[in-house]
Amino acid sequence: MLPFIRRWAAVLLMMGLSACTTIQLEPLPEGMTDQPPADWQDRAAKLGQFDHWQLSGKLAVRQPSDSGTAIINHWIQEGEAYYLALSSSFLGMGSTKLKGVPGFIELTLSNGEVYRSGDPDALMEAATGWQLPLESLTWWIRGLPAPAGDFRLLFDDRGELAIIRQDGWEIRYDRWHELQGNTPALPARITALKEKKRVRVVVSNWQDLNP
Repeated sequence: MLPFIRRWAAVLLMMGLSACTTIQLEPLPEGMTDQPPADWQDRAAKLGQFDHWQLSGKLAVRQPSDSGTAIINHWIQEGEAYYLALSSSFLGMGSTKLKGVPGFIELTLSNGEVYRSGDPDALMEAATGWQLPLESLTWWIRGLPAPAGDFRLLFDDRGELAIIRQDGWEIRYDRWHELQGNTPALPARITALKEKKRVRVVVSNWQDLNP
């Protein structure tokens, strides 16, 4: 748990400096600002503590070589560990299970074959053909930048997070789920774009698993 706390403390420090880092600044989209609202630090801290959760929904990937969709039967996050169960007819994937922590992943295909790697993104692409930034997605899906890599945050005129730009990706937020309790609103749909690649996650249900 301590490495996770250190990583999150580093993110908060970067946010506190300016809410953006040294990436090349592009013109702001109309109606956007890179100045965070007054409550952003509090919201970000609460989202950082929201580290045990489960969601279900849909995943869609579009890339130059192919496109496809999958049902997210469940995505369980327990601190830095994640467990995903996907169902898809795309490329014969069938039922695919993933579990991992930063720097390691185990992928089980529908035929029972198991693959392990210290490079989650490369293994996912080799096994399924999909280019997914898995470790960054565990942060982006909550509306936070990943701890590693420069980023820029853009907010709309209501003070809602609208865009994260990080590692060549642009992550767009346009729908939110309101949860009960002290947890801020969580994304209901995010779209991550990089060059000709697009990854979209639509969340139908969020569940708080924090003890």
